[in-house]
Amino acid sequence: MNGFDWERDYALEELLQSVIAVKEFPNKIARVINGLKPEDFDKTYRDGSWNVRQIIHHLADSHMNGYIRSQHIIHHSADQIQLFHQDDWSTGLGKDFHHEASFMILLGLHQRWSLLWLECLKQPDVYLAKSIYHPELERHVSLAQFMVFYAWHGEHHLEQILRAIA
Repeated sequence: MNGFDWERDYALEELLQSVIAVKEFPNKIARVINGLKPEDFDKTYRDGSWNVRQIIHHLADSHMNGYIRSQHIIHHSADQIQLFHQDDWSTGLGKDFHHEASFMILLGLHQRWSLLWLECLKQPDVYLAKSIYHPELERHVSLAQFMVFYAWHGEHHLEQILRAIA
C-alpha cells in the first residue's frame, strides 16, 4: 500500500476511470503473459522479490480480498476489515501452483467487481462516502478510495511483471 495516497478525495470521473481500469485489468495481464515460456514465470523484477507466478497469485488473492472488503463497505459501513497478510499468502502453500487458476479468478472477479462499483457510482451520495476501518493503515478507508487503490494496485504489479520479463 506504500506509494498510494490515502489522503485524497476523488472526483466521480476518476472513480469511473478506476472502474474501467479494474474491468480491463485481466485483459492487460492476458496480453502480457500470453506466450510466456514456463521459465518466464520464475523470473523476478529484483533480487528477493516475488516471481511472476507469485505476483499473479497475489493479484488474485489481494483482489478477492478487495472485492470482499468492497462488499463489507457497501453493506456494513464502519466495520473493521480482516487483515490480509500478503507475504504469508504469496510464499506459503500454493505459491508454485500454475498461474492459470489465479488468472481465471481475475477474469470473473474483475467483471463482477466492476459491475458492483458501477452500481455504486449510480448513487454516489449513498455509497462513496461509506468506509471501513483498516487497522494496518489505522484509518477508515472509503469505497471511493478502494476503487482508486485497486486500479492503482493492478497497474503497480503489472509493471513488476513487465520488469521481470524484460
